[in-house]
Order: sequence, then structure tokens, then C-alpha cells
Amino acid sequence: MRRNMMRVTGAMALSAVLALSAAACGGDDGGSGGDGNSVTIGFLGDLTGENSGIVIPPKQGAQLAIDEYNATNPKVKIVLKTYDSQGQPDQATSLVQSAIKSDNIVGLIGPAFSGESQQAVPVLEEGKIPNISASATNVTLGEKGWKYWHRVVGNDSMQGTGVAEFLVREAKAKKVFVAHDNEDYSKGLADYVTKGLKEKGVTVEQDVVDPRASDYSSTVNKAKAFKPDAIFYGGYYAQGGRLLKQLRENGVDALFASGDGSLDKGLIEGAGEKNAVNTVVSCPCLIDPTGESSPASKKFAEAYKAKYNSEPAIYAAEGYDAATAFIEAIKAGNTTTEAINEFLKTIDVPGVSKQIKFDDKGEPAGGDVYIYRVEGKELPLLGKASEAKLQ
Repeated sequence: MRRNMMRVTGAMALSAVLALSAAACGGDDGGSGGDGNSVTIGFLGDLTGENSGIVIPPKQGAQLAIDEYNATNPKVKIVLKTYDSQGQPDQATSLVQSAIKSDNIVGLIGPAFSGESQQAVPVLEEGKIPNISASATNVTLGEKGWKYWHRVVGNDSMQGTGVAEFLVREAKAKKVFVAHDNEDYSKGLADYVTKGLKEKGVTVEQDVVDPRASDYSSTVNKAKAFKPDAIFYGGYYAQGGRLLKQLRENGVDALFASGDGSLDKGLIEGAGEKNAVNTVVSCPCLIDPTGESSPASKKFAEAYKAKYNSEPAIYAAEGYDAATAFIEAIKAGNTTTEAINEFLKTIDVPGVSKQIKFDDKGEPAGGDVYIYRVEGKELPLLGKASEAKLQ
């Protein structure tokens, strides 16, 4: 702890700078703590880093839900205060400390990524702050015995099983090359995909890439020599795009697949539109810009587009649902952290992405895995992993 003090102090100073910057810029968030007429909910995730494209949509979804609630002129309003971790676990931890001590948050939407969740949630547990992630999918997060942790998205075990079944059924895969960056999220998802494939008799070779590197020639050469029917990358879109570009430039034309961390147009931009054609991406999330899945989804899609002048993207609906869980608690008269956490144990209301309900570990009560496929510069929904067709 002593050896880390200077680093923590520096990170806390950075968090103060970020908070001042946010206040100076205005934006959606602001204020601090509760004053009897309002309470503060935090949102923590990568809002300016290279993978921010999968965190900004849930932040916007959460803001939309809170704005709609505040517009009803409730007895207790909600202030949403954002904390930009840039996807760095150490930074996320120091920001959480600041959020608890300085801003008196009564709940947190996030952390957004699994790696930062591993380090920051113990601080939230110690502070007894209920938290709901809209996007952290690592399986082990639900195995810690945490009392204040929740998520509204399915985990990597469910996603890995769905991906494996899809690749075997639709890609007729007998050999699959699986890569990851050895971080909590990436390795966890890659391992569950590997497990699912091997259970179906598929030969799998794994390799690790450095997420901070730009040259993936070692992995590309191994994949080329393996001659796979499909390649699965378990990490985020910034690295996935670079890997896909280098694979295609070196003559590796096997079907490229990735997980929810790559469900962003940045994957296409990084790889190049020609290289990314027909790439498939899985996600335990529903992106439904036309609102076909339900009336609630249609209403959300229309409101989101009206507010942000763009269609809802990855985890936008889950961000809205995470905020809705807190809103329902506060509407019911719960404004302390303990009272809100007790309410979350029994919540059972319709959401946009799924029914908002948690089991005794904080896991969502249900959900599906979906497949999206690159078409030009877009990633439209192909269907549920159990039903989607490549042809």
C-alpha cells in the first residue's frame, strides 16, 4: 500500500482535474452529493480512451433515463456525474475513491470494463455503494461474493457458448485460431469460446497479443501456419481492427469473429472496410435501432435518436436499464446506499434490453447472445446466436 501511495495520489489529482474539466465544459453531469432534494449517481468508464466507443453509448443511455425521470419533477431528482477511467484499472480505483469521499454518490453505473471492475469494485464494497455494470462480462465478477455489485448483461460463459455453437454450425469450423490480449475481459472470453469449441470437437490454437503494440506479425504468422476455418479475437475493437487488417494483408482470409468489445464501427475503421467485410461480432446485448423487439425498445430508440441525433449503439439500452434500476429504487423512497441496495435485491420490472431482475449474486435473471455482421460501414443484427445464418 505504501509503495502505491504516490501513484494513487497522482491518480486522485488527475481525477480532480477531470472533475474540474467536466464542470468547466458543462455537459450532462454536474453537482455533487445529496441535499435532500437530489442524489448523485456516478457513471464510470472509458469516455476518452481508444475504446470509448463502447462506453459512451451506455453513458448516454443512462443520461437519457435520468433526464426523463427528472422531467417528471420528482420529489428527489438525480444528478449523473461521470468519471473517465480511460479503461485504466488504477485510475478507475482512484476515481471511485474520490466519488465516494468527495461526491457522496449513492450508486454507480459501472465500472464499464471487467479489468477495472476487478480492482474498483472492492473499494465500492468497502464503501457500501451499490453498483450496476452495463457492460462488464467477465465470469469471475459474479463469483466474488460481492454484496453491492450487479450487472445487466450476460457473462462471458454465456457468450462463449453462443459463439462456439454459431461458428460450428454456420462456419462449419473444424479448426479455429483464438487470440486475446491476456487482460481479464479478453482472456476470459477467449477461454470460454475455446472451451465451447473443444467440447464440439474443434481443434483450437491460442495466442496472445500485446494490446499496446501495433505490430501483430507473430500472431499473424501463427494463424497463417495453422490454416484455420475461423479466427476469434477476444479483445476490444482498437486492437481487433489492427489484427484483422494485418491478417488480411498477409493472405489470411478465414472468417474473422470477435466479441462484444469489438462491436463498434471502430473495428471497421481500424481494419479497413474491404478487410472487415463479413466479419461477425457477438454480444450479450441487443442493439435494436428500429425498435422491432418490443414497444419499450421502440420508444427508447426514438427517444435516444431524438436526444443524440444518432441510433442507439452497443450497451446503450443496458445503460438505460442500469439507470432505470436506480431510478425505481429512488422513486420508491430509497435514497441511502443501504436502502437502494436492499431494493435492488427485489427489483423485477420490464427494461429495454431485458427484464430488470438480479439473482443473489447480482447477475441478470435472463438474456440472449446476438450476432452482428459487418456490412459496409455498419454492423447490423444478424440474429440470435442460436438462430443466425451466414447465408
